[in-house]
Amino acid sequence: MKPIRTRLTTAISAAALVFGLQGWSAASAQEVAPAPAAQATTGPALWKVADEDTTIYLFGTVHALPESADWMRGPIADALASSDTLVTEVKNSELSDPQMQQTMLALGMLPEGTALRSLLDADQTATYEAALAKVGVPAAAFERFKPWMAGLTLSVLPIMQAGYTQESGVEKRIEEEAGPDKPREALETAASQIAVFDTLPQEAQVAFLMSAAEMIDDIVPMMDQMVAEWLAGDADGLAEMMNRGITDPQLAEALLYKRNRNWVEWIESRMDAPGTVFMAVGAGHLAGANSVQDYLEQEGVTVTRVQ
Repeated sequence: MKPIRTRLTTAISAAALVFGLQGWSAASAQEVAPAPAAQATTGPALWKVADEDTTIYLFGTVHALPESADWMRGPIADALASSDTLVTEVKNSELSDPQMQQTMLALGMLPEGTALRSLLDADQTATYEAALAKVGVPAAAFERFKPWMAGLTLSVLPIMQAGYTQESGVEKRIEEEAGPDKPREALETAASQIAVFDTLPQEAQVAFLMSAAEMIDDIVPMMDQMVAEWLAGDADGLAEMMNRGITDPQLAEALLYKRNRNWVEWIESRMDAPGTVFMAVGAGHLAGANSVQDYLEQEGVTVTRVQ
């Protein structure tokens, strides 16, 4: 059996991808890289990469927050206002496209005639059904879902029931504050993000589902703690929590490390053009070992903590 905290953070990692299909997810357990020293200002962490004519701000997001969360102020608001371009993992217009939503939902469905619970043994079925009951979902509700889709959805439901909403999430607020005229760019597509899970072997998908089911009672307390770390700008604390989540090297590579390296290539290329960019990506990509900052430093690029 995995340690309780490992199983729990795996489940919460899954929840993050459902909220906006973006990669706030956890990495494999490793030594946590120390974050650069922060200034005295309290709030979510913000970094920048700059040369004589280009500045790229790096801001880690949480895709769902309580409605009462207050963070858009100070250096974050100033950095966004001063930026020529807003860069996110996926364009908001793509996520809100009904056709794309239907396509992504179809990817999460099992072949006709295959039932989710037929892929589980007796003990797994009992645990899974008990978790569904705790969130008020009928046992047959996810029967057409692939295990990864059921695991992601099951992870999100307790968070939604606890009052976390995508409407109060960071991306939503950033989009509003940026205004309609600021150019948008995206690092990935929604389809490429969901493919990370859809290409997992069935055994790994089932393990992912069971992580959510086994820890259903603890998802909300863990999410509360992660949000508190994020709001306080404690990148070390956030990394320490998140980097225990996924011990499968193949999943960690696909979900985080490969994507982080791709984004570093994008940043290095973008530094050749003048201007100011506000780059908002899941907070897990900017925390701990093998983070975007980590890979940038390995390439000899200086990353400065702004807040």
